[in-house]
Amino acid sequence: MNYLAHIYLSGNDPDLKIGNFIADSVKGKKFAQFPSRIQQGITLHRKIDTYTDTHPIVRKSVQRLFPKYGHYSTVIVDILYDHYLAAYWNEYSVIPLDKYVSDFYDLLQEYYEILPKRVQDFLPYMLRDNWLLSYASIAGIGKILHQMNHRTKNRSKMNFAVIELEQYYDDFEKEFRSFFEELELFTKNEMRILPN
Repeated sequence: MNYLAHIYLSGNDPDLKIGNFIADSVKGKKFAQFPSRIQQGITLHRKIDTYTDTHPIVRKSVQRLFPKYGHYSTVIVDILYDHYLAAYWNEYSVIPLDKYVSDFYDLLQEYYEILPKRVQDFLPYMLRDNWLLSYASIAGIGKILHQMNHRTKNRSKMNFAVIELEQYYDDFEKEFRSFFEELELFTKNEMRILPN
């Protein structure tokens, strides 16, 4: 899953949200330098990723893209799934997406000093282009995929994946909905066993 899903799956706990959000920028055991609840958010992120990457429904989505995008297919599916979460946000949250996203950006500013340098570096671009809100439209996803392709020095060709999103829109949506229901249950169970 991508940024929006990780934040959403953290519930209402600010430290868990921050940990879950920064996890990809915290390598190995470096998570030990963060406060305990943020560490738990990082650990939760890693468990969500493992669950996602090994899930048969997700693998089905990945296989649809694999002949064209190879190992980048998993990254693309993460981004596409965030699109469906954003596009159908009102089915998952009573808080409007623009307010939810704005509140999270405020939270990032509040926690700025403890964010990893990589996150501090991309944060201005994230805020300027409003990445999380842009997931809700196909055009927004196209822009994100274009940026991701640029970061791979055009090797991934991810910018073209919006074609498959439009071509197989209903298939990806069905897979997202089925998977996300299971992922929410998995995450709630994992959060239940976290120390307070």
